[in-house]
Amino acid sequence: MSLELKHVTYTYSAGSAFQATALDDISLTIEDGEFVALVGHTGCGKSTLVQHLNGLLKPTSGQVLLDGQDINGEGINRRELRQKVGLVFQYPEYQLFEETVAKDIAFGPKNQGLSADEVDRRVRRAMEHVHLNYDKLVERSPFELSGGQMRRVAIAGVLAMEPKVLVLDEPTAGLDPRGRDRILGMVRELHREGTTVVMVSHSMEDVASLATRMVVLSHGRLATQGAPREVFKQRELMAEAGLDIPEAAKLCQALIARGVPLPEDLYLQDELREHLAQLWKEARA
Repeated sequence: MSLELKHVTYTYSAGSAFQATALDDISLTIEDGEFVALVGHTGCGKSTLVQHLNGLLKPTSGQVLLDGQDINGEGINRRELRQKVGLVFQYPEYQLFEETVAKDIAFGPKNQGLSADEVDRRVRRAMEHVHLNYDKLVERSPFELSGGQMRRVAIAGVLAMEPKVLVLDEPTAGLDPRGRDRILGMVRELHREGTTVVMVSHSMEDVASLATRMVVLSHGRLATQGAPREVFKQRELMAEAGLDIPEAAKLCQALIARGVPLPEDLYLQDELREHLAQLWKEARA
């Protein structure tokens, strides 16, 4: 299942004194099974872009295609679309509202008119995906849980719709390190199981460890895209876009500047460590 943006422009308050273009002629294809990291400075249009992926926003001009079909065309079933493309906003726990964890997660599937058995299956599966114990938590109020658990309940509510594409807008914002690791581990597992993932992130370390492709936005335009290894090599462009590079890439550059013979495109800690170990082994031989 592919998602394609074709020359998408979006202007807030068009025709008014407050008119502002958030997206400017964006063309982008997200292929089935990819893990795409969407990065850029604050206000560059990332959140606006992801809200176009399941029809929450409609382009001022251009098209968004799901498997070749315009999602904003006449006769499109928006409910069916949002079953295929699930969107998790920043701080999704603020959208919890039911009295129990089970009821909150079940809300979407129930509205699909599924049987009670199918709804229960989806609740159990979604809780398993987000590493929440069904027996212990199913009848608890979500508002009695920790912040990280509440966020996982909110994400489970989207997963219970069994989307083919999962879109996450800063899924670890505001969480402590343990909460961040749980969320990112969960997202990694979902991708390995075949879910297409689009994730907005400010953390280049997270992007480096998870993404198969990076898309860099700058001032509402597509600045560059490609595999993380290729994008992180474009250091001037990254700096112009207000973005950092992973710590391993910084250390690699510093070592190269001191004459250490390392490849210029290293950006993961493990691969840098392996190259340094090999150089040390060769030096002692």
